[in-house]
Amino acid sequence: MKLRIGAILAAGLLGVAAQAAATTTVDVYKSPTCGCCAKWVDHMRDHGFTVKTHDVGNKEIRKKSGISESLGSCHTALINGYAIEGHVPAPDIIRMLKEKPKAIGLSVPDMPHGTPGMEGSGRVDPYNVLLIEERDQARKDTKIYHRYDPYAKKAVQEAEPANAEPEKSSSVMRLK
Repeated sequence: MKLRIGAILAAGLLGVAAQAAATTTVDVYKSPTCGCCAKWVDHMRDHGFTVKTHDVGNKEIRKKSGISESLGSCHTALINGYAIEGHVPAPDIIRMLKEKPKAIGLSVPDMPHGTPGMEGSGRVDPYNVLLIEERDQARKDTKIYHRYDPYAKKAVQEAEPANAEPEKSSSVMRLK
């Protein structure tokens, strides 16, 4: 019964997040020739966002939005008063729009392989989604909003046997 209620609540929250995305327009400033930016736009649309593209580059809008060069990437998006720099995954943007932090926005600096829009090479790099709390904030002064590390998950999966049974033990730690 508790599981069913939890599933219903989770589905309801996902529905609210999807509805929020569907009613939210994202303005994306990018180069007209950048393929990875176009793929990121598709990623946002796949998550229910309405996207308007402006093929004028992003350096001017990045500066105007208060995003420092150290946090820069190939495109800048504006959404509900926030700036999004680079290949930030849509679920992180949806979370930010729900939480409404006092911030400039989010950034995935540079162009890490495996981020939305940068898939396809088979290579997936660890990366961080950074929360930009102040105008012109340096990369080193931001907070990690979400960490993506495919190698950490793989290492944990390899370390744990598939049919591992929980150990029955008292409160004494045992070394193996």
